[in-house]
Amino acid sequence: MPNIVKRLIIGSTAPFSGKSTLSVAIASQLQSMGFRVAWGKPLASASTFNDGPDNTDSDLTFIPKVLDLEPEQQAPNLLALNSKTWLDRLQQESATLLNETLPTYWQELNSDIALLEGPSTLEEGALFNLSLPEMAIALEAKVLLVLEANTLGMIDQLVSAQKRLGSNLLGVVLNSVNEADQLAIRKTVAPYLEQLGMPILGTLPTLPFLQGMRVSELVRYLNAEVLCCADHADLVVESLKIGAMNVNAALRFFGQGNHQAIVTGGDRRDLQIAALETSTHCLVLTGQIAPSKDVLALARDKEVPVISVATDTLTTVESIDGLFGCLPLNNPDKVPLIKEHLAEQLQIERLLSLLGAEIPAIAP
Repeated sequence: MPNIVKRLIIGSTAPFSGKSTLSVAIASQLQSMGFRVAWGKPLASASTFNDGPDNTDSDLTFIPKVLDLEPEQQAPNLLALNSKTWLDRLQQESATLLNETLPTYWQELNSDIALLEGPSTLEEGALFNLSLPEMAIALEAKVLLVLEANTLGMIDQLVSAQKRLGSNLLGVVLNSVNEADQLAIRKTVAPYLEQLGMPILGTLPTLPFLQGMRVSELVRYLNAEVLCCADHADLVVESLKIGAMNVNAALRFFGQGNHQAIVTGGDRRDLQIAALETSTHCLVLTGQIAPSKDVLALARDKEVPVISVATDTLTTVESIDGLFGCLPLNNPDKVPLIKEHLAEQLQIERLLSLLGAEIPAIAP
């Protein structure tokens, strides 16, 4: 039986906290140090934004691919949370719970360190006895929590999580730390959490590109029609602006953005032209009103995709805004950014020390 040296679950207190990003960052660092790494996701996400084949969790195929894992380094998925699995559980109370399979979950893995991506919250999966605290106990694994450091409420979340996870909590990674908050995090928040017995093993900065989405993803989630430049649908949108002012104000407003999607009415030719003269990666026209030919000609010249939606401008903006930071990683262009700019922010040697793992004598 392969010997699993150490077991680590990457968990969170809220959805879309950065578990997949952290998995790639940690695994790539460990691989560069000579560790054989396995990865798995026992409980596939309940998110409505899953975009794999047949609406499955795309992490299950994407992460093993970017980490170049062999089949024996991929832990199996036990359950995909959705309305069907929930209803099946409610209607079959005597059904065998999946947590009974966890004691043998690691047996077929060939690795030194096994990383698992845990549920989205501490509660998710509790109906199946597969919540994060239950999973940590059954798997005899340590837990590394990651959460967005965008509110002081995170301290309450971490204190509560520590009480529930107990000695299984290895440490914490604070994600999406804004530049304005870095000093307070370093001088006040991190020392306080350390005093509570929660080692801070990384503070990851906000990177707009990682929060962004491809134009093709916008098209899918908005059910939009592509009017031109479909061959540039792999462009990534990092910010969002709404066009509903006079053209002079619009030029100044749009000019402040970078790699943006601009949402405006299909009948606002003046704003459409203004948008195309700035750093725009996608022009979203609302009301299903066809733009003029010169707008489409300029968009083709600038290689900016133009898409059309049937919804009004406010509804469209709300829909797009809800997608930022809430889509699966599933973009190979983001992987180098994670490896080069986020992985180095992790205290990987301290993490290994807390795990009790020794660096291999012969690194690759």
